[in-house]
Amino acid sequence: MSPNSSNQSEQSEQVEKIYLPRTSESDNLKKIRHTASHVMAMAVQKLFPKAQVTIGPWIENGFYYDFDNPEPFSENDLKVIKKEMAKIINRKLAVIREEVSREEAQRRIQGINEPYKLEILADIKEEPITIYHLGNEWWDLCAGPHLENTSELNPKAIELESVAGAYWRGDETKAQLQRIYATAWESPEQLAEYKRRKEEALRRDHRKLGKELGLFVFSDLVGPGLPLWTPKGTLLRSTLEDFLKQEQLKRGYLSVVTPHIARVDLFKTSGHWQKYKEDMFPLMADNSEAAAQEQGFVMKPMNCPFHIQIYKSELRSYRELPMRLAEFGTVYRYEQSGELGGLTRVRGFTVDDSHLFVTPEQLDSEFLSVVDLILSVFNSLQLKNFKARLSFRDPASDKYIGSDEVWDKAEGAIRRAVETLGMDHFEGIGEAAFYGPKLDFIFSDALEREWQLGTVQVDYNLPERFDLEYVAEDGVRKRPVMIHRAPFGSLERLIGILIEEYAGDFPLWLAPVQARLLPVGDTQLAFAKDVVAKMRALGIRAEVDTSGDRLGKQIRNAEKEKIPVMAVVGAKEVETNTLSIRTRASGELGVIPVDEVVDKMKDAIAKFENF
Repeated sequence: MSPNSSNQSEQSEQVEKIYLPRTSESDNLKKIRHTASHVMAMAVQKLFPKAQVTIGPWIENGFYYDFDNPEPFSENDLKVIKKEMAKIINRKLAVIREEVSREEAQRRIQGINEPYKLEILADIKEEPITIYHLGNEWWDLCAGPHLENTSELNPKAIELESVAGAYWRGDETKAQLQRIYATAWESPEQLAEYKRRKEEALRRDHRKLGKELGLFVFSDLVGPGLPLWTPKGTLLRSTLEDFLKQEQLKRGYLSVVTPHIARVDLFKTSGHWQKYKEDMFPLMADNSEAAAQEQGFVMKPMNCPFHIQIYKSELRSYRELPMRLAEFGTVYRYEQSGELGGLTRVRGFTVDDSHLFVTPEQLDSEFLSVVDLILSVFNSLQLKNFKARLSFRDPASDKYIGSDEVWDKAEGAIRRAVETLGMDHFEGIGEAAFYGPKLDFIFSDALEREWQLGTVQVDYNLPERFDLEYVAEDGVRKRPVMIHRAPFGSLERLIGILIEEYAGDFPLWLAPVQARLLPVGDTQLAFAKDVVAKMRALGIRAEVDTSGDRLGKQIRNAEKEKIPVMAVVGAKEVETNTLSIRTRASGELGVIPVDEVVDKMKDAIAKFENF
């Protein structure tokens, strides 16, 4: 390594140590981003007098503001707006909070002809109304908090990032607005680190890498949010499915298969139709009369009501419990088009779903066993940076079903589990499912972005709504408790996250193609194909490069496709029944006998290790 590359490595390590808090974690960032949002809106209206303002909230890594402007903003406009913001900041305008009556706020809004602000005012329930002024030149409705003066903002720590379309109120039937996304930090160094992470995120973007690696595609004719899996992508999915199925088999899970649609009555009984209807695809009715009576079929948003019907198909004995029904079931959610994003937010996805029917006495031990399974899965996937969220209900909300008593029992079971395991955890009030609380596993990726993966839920409500029973040891019919469980969450989201976490460089056991043989010439093709046939017979996913390209290009292609093991086959290798091995994990390993290569690969794959 040269002195320059050593210095670059040290600088990179120093940059990595810069901490970037989320807005929700920093009161100072909230003030900075609220204030920067107002400065940006003031700059926009100064430069574009016809622009009307709507909302400008902070988000976790910055803020945005939505504008109704006759002409679309260009990238060059963003540069001009940023320069104007710097001028406003340098003028050291005081940020003044004012409390006014609702009537006075309405009078002022009408005076400046801002119709969107009138709608926002109508939604504000608290009084008095708070207004924040930048000097005596610009103001907006806002709850705050803000800095005391624009001079507390650092223009070199602000970046205007992009322009996107957005509907007013998120409603496609309302006005199309322009959303300017921006970020603001405490220092230029934080901004530089944020931009570095964004560049790294682009390098790791699963949509880009998925296309380069040939894993999945999207088709406009099929529709947004509905991925199509290629042969390599399907191999990746199948590998993950087979891995979990084997783990579940060891732990007494029973596989089931259920349909993709059902009568709407099923989801009325479960409560999904009443509480989850907006996220479901529309009712498929035979005619207008049936539609008016809400009779027909719907695509399933969840698998649990189907598994309940399997349980309920006969009277169960306590001897059959716990009953663990498992399915890789594809479900459908009617996500808004603006919320879709590659594999991480789709309309059709496969959940590694399982529903455990247990006696109340079995609840704690089964819950702990499920958590053990999830931790085992994360370990095999090399996902180490996660924390547990106790997703409980918000008692003030009406989105939940069931009594306070059953919610207290369910939440108590989850709390006991994390305390027994000594897990690092935090509470997320309002994050519960409508039928029960959850233990969610929140994973932080290589860029410190958070994703929800595995989940375990305790449910007393659905057994009650479906009148589930089992015959107890004393002959009395009793109500089972349900545990809903999904270690992966969804295969689509998991694969998207794994692509980005590994930067497309999958570990050996998970790679769609584990080994590629690179023949120097056509005379080595037959030998290479025989070796590949031997590997495939033992479950190793191997292939031969039959392109006829020169060896250097074959190696470059294999590197680009991130093949874990590359084996060069020349005349000497054919003569000695060997392979010249090059791996992504360890580099050049030299010439190794074919049988030894096969045995080592089998052993490494079985142990979830690299070659």
